[in-house]
Amino acid sequence: MGSVSLKIGDGTARFKRATICSSAVNILMLFSVITTNLFALYAFTSSPDHHRQNHPTQPLHNLKNITLISQHVSLILREIDSSQKKLARMEKELLGYETIDLSRPNIASELKLFLQHHQLPLGKDSKTGITEMVASVGHFCEKSADLLTQYMNYKVSGQCPDDWSLGQKLVLRGCEPLPRRRCFAKSIPKVGLQSFPASLWKPVSDKIVTWSGLGCKNFDCLNSKKLSRECVGCFDLVNGFENQRYVKARGKNDFLIDDVLALGSGGIRIGFDIGGGSGSFAARMAERNVTVITNTLNIDAPYSEFIAARGLFPLYLSLDHRFPFYDNVFDLVHASSGLDVGGKPEKLEFLMFDIDRILRAGGLFWLDNFYCANDEKKRDLTRLIERFGYKKLKWVIGEKLDTGRSEVYLSAVLQKPVRVS
Repeated sequence: MGSVSLKIGDGTARFKRATICSSAVNILMLFSVITTNLFALYAFTSSPDHHRQNHPTQPLHNLKNITLISQHVSLILREIDSSQKKLARMEKELLGYETIDLSRPNIASELKLFLQHHQLPLGKDSKTGITEMVASVGHFCEKSADLLTQYMNYKVSGQCPDDWSLGQKLVLRGCEPLPRRRCFAKSIPKVGLQSFPASLWKPVSDKIVTWSGLGCKNFDCLNSKKLSRECVGCFDLVNGFENQRYVKARGKNDFLIDDVLALGSGGIRIGFDIGGGSGSFAARMAERNVTVITNTLNIDAPYSEFIAARGLFPLYLSLDHRFPFYDNVFDLVHASSGLDVGGKPEKLEFLMFDIDRILRAGGLFWLDNFYCANDEKKRDLTRLIERFGYKKLKWVIGEKLDTGRSEVYLSAVLQKPVRVS
């Protein structure tokens, strides 16, 4: 069985050869087909003998019998087709994979090589029980096989194509994590980087970030745009409001960072910022000796490089991916409207459970100016939060004017309870 399959689990996929389980399902399918065909053969060959003896000259009866047999055969054929489809679904459910055909034309040779099995040199590992290393890629890479092949088409040991935007497009389509590549990523001289902590609020040069694949080619252009609800002029660290965020409130929904830190049980040492824009939340926390990892993608702007230039830690990860952290490790999780992944309530629910997983008992979940598009969105979010049993330390619903119309925002500081199983 030399096929390559895609095993889905926790948002990743492992390409493995067909297993004994898949063979058993195939045998079951074959047995079903043989059995139904035997029934069809019996229907064709069997005939009522007593009927022929008592009525030897009734062709009409024979015609009815043939019609009845044809109907039975059609029914059997439909049952065969239905059974095959059901068994195919059962196979996918039992084995948890979708197949990917690496034999199709124009598949990059590097992709095939990356997905090969690599036997452990000393055989079975006594601790893990594995005998081979298997590459992992996102399970939705199968849906974007052409783009993935384009991404994996490069010169080995040469310079990688300037295609980070192609990689991000694959990530946004669910092809995450991406396969590794054997080429050298384009490097830009990072001239003029400031030392920490002066780097937190010094302007970042246009020359030390990548602008390919972006509409703007400098930070002045970005600062003139509304990139998101959380990023309006967020790359301007000197003028504007960005250097006052979290230390000066513009409305009742804006909590001050020192007030929130005072609510922390057992102290706040490490945090996680979801959709953290240009990294200003992490910068304010760094001033208070709190380490914060900022989750971001480069949607319309070089967020990751900008955050890194400030001396902060950017995590290049989509919110569809399970957070790569162990359980109960963060003292604080901060999120804003970027938490609303595509407006889907099911996706938000999965995301909230993952946030709860990485937040320690007694830790704080700071929901910062979450945009409620309507009353239903506000009710759904409130009900979802209440399911977790968090203690409401702060809870403010207020209105803001945006482009001439009033919008409703929710800000809250919630404390995770201790759950005893």
